[in-house]
Amino acid sequence: MNSMNARRTAIAVTAAVLMPFSLAACSDAGSDTKAAPPAAGTDKSGDSTSTDDSMTGDKPFGPACAGVPKEGAGSFDGMAKDPVATAASNNPALSTLVAAVKQAGLVDTLNNAKDITVFAPTNDAFAKIPKADLDKVLADKATLTKILTYHVVGQKLAPQQLENGSFETLQKSKVTTQGSDQSYNVNDTASVVCGNVKTSNANVYIIDTVLMPK
Repeated sequence: MNSMNARRTAIAVTAAVLMPFSLAACSDAGSDTKAAPPAAGTDKSGDSTSTDDSMTGDKPFGPACAGVPKEGAGSFDGMAKDPVATAASNNPALSTLVAAVKQAGLVDTLNNAKDITVFAPTNDAFAKIPKADLDKVLADKATLTKILTYHVVGQKLAPQQLENGSFETLQKSKVTTQGSDQSYNVNDTASVVCGNVKTSNANVYIIDTVLMPK
């Protein structure tokens, strides 16, 4: 009788000792199972954000881009197929610039250039210049050439390079650029109203003010 009681007591003590370890093991296993899905979800979210950035970072931007034709030679796709002077001639908002380029005899120079950036003033930008002054400039080929080549940089500039940049122009003076987040200005006087427009040989940034060489 005493032997049987002793055996029952030993079994009870053993069970009491082993029970906490069993519960701890079950608890750890449950924690591992629950922790895995959030980690995987976080990684997936990160990959998605990176993909979105790479897909949207190389498109034209700015308020005036809405006025660019959706189809045809003057559209973004159409301009990308032509050299810069030809592409600009298909954009109605750049007709004054195109006339000035023709007047200065720079059509072939711009069309045959390799990997350039053009800061292209709109018709409204030229309209800010008093008519008498503009007519005088258009009649002076040397001055007109100096002004127009000041709007051209001899390399293709990505938007990120405009954040705090200084670049030599074909006229040999420098232009400075500042800004971020698709909002940029040139020489603190002109704002980019439609940027990162591609042509076959240039990146074009359409601006709202004519730049004057320093």
